[in-house]
Amino acid sequence: MRSIRFGTATLLLVGLGLAGVMPASAKAQRNLPPAAVHDIDAIFAAYNRTVVPGASVIVIKNGTVVASRAYGMADLEAHVPATERTNYRLASVTKQFTATAILLLVKDGKLHLDDRVADLLPGLPTHGQPITVRHLLTHTAGLWAYEDFVPDTQKVQVKDREIPALLRRADSSYFAPGSAYRYSNTGYVLLALIVEAVSHQPFASFLHDRIFAPLHMDSTVAYEAGVSAIPQRAFGYSKTASGIRRADQSSTSATLGDGGIYTSTHDLVAWNRALDEHTLLGADLQQQAWTPYTLSKGAVSHYGFGWNTERGARGLHVWHTGETRGFTNAVVKYPDEGLTVIVLTNRIGGEPLSLAEKVAAMPALVAWR
Repeated sequence: MRSIRFGTATLLLVGLGLAGVMPASAKAQRNLPPAAVHDIDAIFAAYNRTVVPGASVIVIKNGTVVASRAYGMADLEAHVPATERTNYRLASVTKQFTATAILLLVKDGKLHLDDRVADLLPGLPTHGQPITVRHLLTHTAGLWAYEDFVPDTQKVQVKDREIPALLRRADSSYFAPGSAYRYSNTGYVLLALIVEAVSHQPFASFLHDRIFAPLHMDSTVAYEAGVSAIPQRAFGYSKTASGIRRADQSSTSATLGDGGIYTSTHDLVAWNRALDEHTLLGADLQQQAWTPYTLSKGAVSHYGFGWNTERGARGLHVWHTGETRGFTNAVVKYPDEGLTVIVLTNRIGGEPLSLAEKVAAMPALVAWR
């Protein structure tokens, strides 16, 4: 295998066809036409320079990588280009992994979706007593955002285990559990703590042992400073009036359940395959994760377990974004079409979801049978 660079974007060649690096178990299949790959480059033109933060993009069709692209830089100061093996902080794209960890415990018979959180995590405030695991998964718990209790001036990073104490500073919730939808990092931090309480294992270790290692996601890690390392790490950046500046960590960057995973598009091929082939979870549990929650008064929230979800002209459409200091990402799936587009970037802004949807809407992919 050899690679050719167009600008700073890497295009991987297999034989005489165009494709990204494919796992050994991937099925043989025709590749995306060169013109379509060039269209992807055009969509990501703003990233395709050696003086800007990078992006790694992968397109999967029917289980096979049909395009793998990388643009810009993973580390501007060290002049390290982004590649398909560059590991980015997923931010809220982490939530699909946290939800899967919970569902693995449900599969094991150790947990039920309608278990009360207060029975699993003693010490929640009184107004949190009716909340269930399902409420946390679907962002319908109504708990306050823990970030509201972390001052902008705080330098020490907050850890997952500190969140219950922060929540006790509130004397009410936003709404009654199950009655409304409000996106909540708090809920997913609590889910990570539930995984620890039920499995008797640190959350990062559970993810490794039950998800990353079985899927051979060898460079993926729920990162803990001083505990784990990130190979081929992308550093985050923001654009300021004086230029591009590193902006890689914040006071809430150390929480794991809501956004602490680092991974690459290369490793996410294995994750995507596990979702499609039900390697970790059975079809029934995966379908529940992709089913929107119905609120107590009958409205539909359009969020399942770790995924936004809806049905449209192209069938089932599930997606998630992730944004934190220095990173903005998107994963888009059309399961009925066997199509997935993943965009990981190490900059604030840039609208990766819009870019991923543009790729997913390309005629060469829409018409693919």
